[in-house]
Amino acid sequence: MSNNEILVSVVVPTYNVESFLPRAIESIQKQTHTNFELIIVIDGSPDNSANIADKYAASDKRIKVIRKANGGVSSARNAGMKTACGEFVCFVDPDDYVMPDYIEYM
Repeated sequence: MSNNEILVSVVVPTYNVESFLPRAIESIQKQTHTNFELIIVIDGSPDNSANIADKYAASDKRIKVIRKANGGVSSARNAGMKTACGEFVCFVDPDDYVMPDYIEYM
């Protein structure tokens, strides 16, 4: 899928959520609408979140991992938006999960 074909960019700002992150990522991966990219922004997180994100990115080409110095959730979201290739952008908190039709009905 080329960048100009991506409809939705999902940005997940990530800081100290290693115990929640897999569930959030997996819920996004299971979307019924599959024309999306998932951008996980590691906002200087000192825990294992970056390694978890890298593991998922290695097996799913729709996932991008960005690392930046800690700047807070707004800074992380802005970094994700700068990288986003989708026509639309949405945000999912890393300690949440979404229903399989989240993007489809958004």
